[in-house]
Amino acid sequence: MLLSRPAAHAATAAEDASAPTRRERFRAWRRQRPFVGGLLTALGGVEMFFSGQLDVGRIHVQLGIEGLQATIIPILLVLLGVLAIAMPAHRIFYGVIALAVAVYSLIGVNLGGFFIGMLLSSIGGVLTVAWMPRERKGDVEPEPEPEPDQERGA
Repeated sequence: MLLSRPAAHAATAAEDASAPTRRERFRAWRRQRPFVGGLLTALGGVEMFFSGQLDVGRIHVQLGIEGLQATIIPILLVLLGVLAIAMPAHRIFYGVIALAVAVYSLIGVNLGGFFIGMLLSSIGGVLTVAWMPRERKGDVEPEPEPEPDQERGA
């Protein structure tokens, strides 16, 4: 008796079992956008931002107008990564710009965040451009069947 559910609670248990969990909803949302590419692009920007304030031994490399590029380029990469995730319709534009900015960061921001940030952002830009949305099952139109060849009489 203690393990059985009353009839009123049985209906809500069936609804709970069919309702998607938070993890399933996030997975469905993530698959509708270039999530990994945008995330790598943003992580590369964050890494570049923090590497701009680092020194390697006694070497402090900072090119540009008093380090302004060391602030603007990482912020731009983070923004491009977030926008690629938020607006997947414009993914190709954001991915190409992120790739160009990541390559430029090699000379603009401490060797591209000591190469780590540049590689993360470059791979993220390529993944953002290469991502394609899945076709829905109802959107696919069946191809017409080819007509059988008719023999021509001469």
